[in-house]
This record gives sequence, structure tokens and C-alpha cells, in this order.
Amino acid sequence: MTQRLSPLDLMTRLIGFPTVSRDTNLPLVDWVEDYLSGHGITAHRFYNDAGDKAALFAHVGPEVAGGVILSGHTDVVPVDGQPWTSDPWTVTERDGKYFGRGTCDMKGFDALALWALVEAQHRGVSRPLQIALSFDEEVGCTGAPPMIERILETLPRAEAVIVGEPSMMQAVTGHKGGQGFWVDVWGHEVHSSIAYKGVSAIMEAARIIDWANQVNAEEAAKDPAPLAAMFDPPYTTVHSGTIQGGTAANITAKHCRFDLGFRAVPSDDEDAWRDRIMEKVAQVQAGMQAVHPDARIDVETKFGVPALRPETEGAAEALVRAITGDNASHVVSYGTEAGQFQARGYSAVVCGPGDIAQAHQPDEFITVAQFDAGHGFMEKLLERL
Repeated sequence: MTQRLSPLDLMTRLIGFPTVSRDTNLPLVDWVEDYLSGHGITAHRFYNDAGDKAALFAHVGPEVAGGVILSGHTDVVPVDGQPWTSDPWTVTERDGKYFGRGTCDMKGFDALALWALVEAQHRGVSRPLQIALSFDEEVGCTGAPPMIERILETLPRAEAVIVGEPSMMQAVTGHKGGQGFWVDVWGHEVHSSIAYKGVSAIMEAARIIDWANQVNAEEAAKDPAPLAAMFDPPYTTVHSGTIQGGTAANITAKHCRFDLGFRAVPSDDEDAWRDRIMEKVAQVQAGMQAVHPDARIDVETKFGVPALRPETEGAAEALVRAITGDNASHVVSYGTEAGQFQARGYSAVVCGPGDIAQAHQPDEFITVAQFDAGHGFMEKLLERL
């Protein structure tokens, strides 16, 4: 029988796989599947279209509905250009902290979830425990929706989902949703001395980006709805993070590409925000085509992440509060896979060890105290199961 590894041993193994979102995660998935198999646990996979990434999920306990899913993602963000003081792919302990890429976001939780699943198998549980490990969370939570569909087809339906994003072990019951787009603006080139006869893709892109600034200012000036008031900031925001285009300073740009997205408070209609962006794009495009008919704007959807909405008497929230004793209200402005589980009818909550401020940073870490708190949470969860 395979040795039962400690949570720290498991985290060390997981950190050792450099599963940056641009690369494969299959070596990690292979190892996890072998480890679970050594403990008599059957794991299931869902592959992406390219076949170079896979989600993994498994079930322990009676084949009945009403269990708990521990959900995490296997991918991490790059370390390129970051000034790390230790090997990011090796767990290093110093000053009461575990350093390594993913210790906080979120292989620390993944390790705890794997530990709990194996313990549930050996100790025995009367209520099922399931694990779900996705891919491509860091590029827009794109791997979770098809994984969730496969889970619904394969496993008994769980009653509660705990998504272990770093929350300092607090029960987070709401987060913003959002959608992201690639916007390609196609203009008409002329010499910049007669720019009025051409269409500058960069200048037209700037109209949309400046509109985003105006919208943010308008939203900030409004009195927020009660649910929105819980968030920081307490309104929906529109943002562009990257832009490129043009060939020379004295030519109106033929092409410009930028990203555009919004993070919506749960009380806002995400589809309405998408429509609002598309209306602005159509308005700018009409102005471009009045100058040259071949000018246009193409919009490609990158991702969509539904908001997590606070539930009334939610099973997931009640479970986490009973274990942690945390009865305060917590929401976050980033998105997670919890909203995607909730959209498919699961009761979902975010609760995991670590501070989100450490995520994606050089010398990413989780404190030993937080990791131990996560271990204690899993022990109490096992007792309840």
C-alpha cells in the first residue's frame, strides 16, 4: 500500500510540478492519480481539447448524494522576471512561512484536500467526500465548467462545495463575476499629415478605453446597492490591461489589439454589462466606417466567470461556519470557480488557508500557522463526515 503522506509532504510534491498555465499539468495529474490509486481511490479525468491538460476528480465514501466537494486548481502563474530568493518550485521554510509558487494560490489547499480524501478512505465516512482539481483557472476559470459537467455525469451530487482559494480560513460567501474580451480594431493607413483621411486603430481604441474610465467614474459616484456596498470597490469596474498596435509614428495605425473586461458586483446583470460594452464598440465602429468602409472592430470573448451570490441558508456556508466558528460577512472582488459551481446548482463557499495578497507575488508564501489552520479544518470536516 502507498505511504500516507502528510499535508506538508503533499504540498512539497505538488509544488515540484511547474504547472504554469501556459504549460501542461499532466505530470502532476499522473502523480496524483497514482497516489490516490495506491490508496484504493479511483480518479477520473477530463482533458482539454489539445489533450495536454486534465482536470481530476474523485469520490470517497458511500455512493450517495449529499457529500462535500473540496475544489482547487492545479495551475499557477509564471515566475518569469520575478526576483525570487529561493527556488520557486521547492517548498522552503523560513521565518514561520512556507515559500514556493502555489503555496498560497493554491497548492497548499490542494495538498490538504488530497490528505483529507485519503484519510476519509482509510478512516471511513458515512457522508461522501469528493475532490475536484481543475486546470486553466489562472487564465479565466476556463477549465472548471466542463469539469463540473463531467462530475455531474459521473459522481453522486454533492450538497456543498468548498473552493479553497486563500481567504485566511474565513467563509467568503460572495465574489464579483466578470467577462473578458480581446478587442481587435482595424483601421485604414494614411500618412499622419493627412490623418483625417485615414482611420487610426490606436486612436479609435483609445475612445473605448477612455469610455471605460468614464464609466468607472460614473459608477463610483453612485450610491451602491446594499449587496454592492460590501465590496471594495462597491461597484462594477471596467478595465484594460494590455494594448499593442501601430507600425510607425507617421502612419495611422492599421491594427490595434487590447484586452477589455469587467468585474461585476453580484447585484448587477453581467449580460447587461456585456451589452453595454458591445454598444460602445458598435458606436465607435460606425464612426470609423463613416471615414472608410473597410474599418471594423472584432471582439472575441476570452472568458466569463459568474459571480458568487450569497445564499439563503446555504449548505456550504453553514458547514464552513460550523467548523470555523466564523459568523462574519466576507466578500471578495476577485473571481473564483465557486461562482461556476453555484451556477450549476451547487451550494458553494470560498474558504482556504493563506492571504490572497501573497498570490502571484515573488517569494509567494503561506504561513505555517495558516497551513496548520487548514489542516485543523480538514480534521474537523472529517469528524463531521
